[in-house]
Amino acid sequence: MSLLIGGAVAVIIGLIGLILWWVDFLIILKGGIPIILILGGVLGVYIGLDEIQDKLREERQRQEESLAKAREEIEMIRAQAEQYREELEKLKENAKKTE
Repeated sequence: MSLLIGGAVAVIIGLIGLILWWVDFLIILKGGIPIILILGGVLGVYIGLDEIQDKLREERQRQEESLAKAREEIEMIRAQAEQYREELEKLKENAKKTE
């Protein structure tokens, strides 16, 4: 309950102060808006650059994963090719023996 009363008193005092110091409030507002815009723009640029870096990292990781997968497939195919060569050599030897 005391919080509600304190909040209401603060609102009333704030409104009275705003009415009495309206010109001063406008001067502060005129000076504050450009600063807020500059800081907001800097923050936006920083977040945008960070997002671009994240996308580049994700793309690089995807490429590395696909490269690793391709290397695994190449090794598997090489092993199969070696197995086929061995079988071919055995067949050639068997063919020579049967002649």
